[in-house]
Amino acid sequence: MTVRDDLVYGRHSVRATLEGDRMPQRLWVTANVRHDPRFADLLATAKSQGAVIDEVSVGRLNQMTQGANHQGIVAQITPYEYWDLTQLIIHAANVSEQPVIIVADGINDPHNLGAIIRTAEAIGAQGLVIPQRRAVGITPTVLKVAAGALESFPVARVTNLKRAVTELKTSGFWIYGTVATAPQTIMTTDLRGAIALVIGSEGRGLSSLMEQNCDSLVSIPLQGHVPSLNASVATAMVLYEVFRQRWQASDSETV
Repeated sequence: MTVRDDLVYGRHSVRATLEGDRMPQRLWVTANVRHDPRFADLLATAKSQGAVIDEVSVGRLNQMTQGANHQGIVAQITPYEYWDLTQLIIHAANVSEQPVIIVADGINDPHNLGAIIRTAEAIGAQGLVIPQRRAVGITPTVLKVAAGALESFPVARVTNLKRAVTELKTSGFWIYGTVATAPQTIMTTDLRGAIALVIGSEGRGLSSLMEQNCDSLVSIPLQGHVPSLNASVATAMVLYEVFRQRWQASDSETV
């Protein structure tokens, strides 16, 4: 049994949802949260928007979330509305002269996907592309781990990832694939301009089809005995190098 896709849980995630565009249809809260002054305005706003608020036991919330860390609050919301890829590309170009889009090649762990989204939004990327099949979508766990980032970070879900990469190329993006064995490292690569970073799935990494469709393959140099990194950690490291280069170039131009 899995958690319903229309549920968001956890205080930060629910607050971010309530402060965004998606008002909940229903809220389940424990007595502690119901009478917590920090949530008084939030619950009042939800009620004024027509949401039903039920005070329930911790056990009931444990059952609804399959034992997840709900922190005493669960919200029923409308399902996540994915972006059209073309719209995402246009949006990215409108908000940044050097847009960065993440392409996730088959991430199956919702914790990894949520962490990727949270990092990408925090560091300044413009969006994420995920495949419709053989990969996790935007689930309650992803929403929880993303900690509110999805209220402002666009995600496109596509039926054909290869075709999506082709559209990104046509729109002027340079496609970098992350491969542990690539001789070219992220530190020796100019990562400025409009780019898309293709991140492989847990375990198998990039598919051979995606490798063939990337413009360049890059790696993160490692010194220890572990040959590869968790997908979300690798994404964070590559993104930091992308923006470090841009910050450095910006500082140089102002001197």
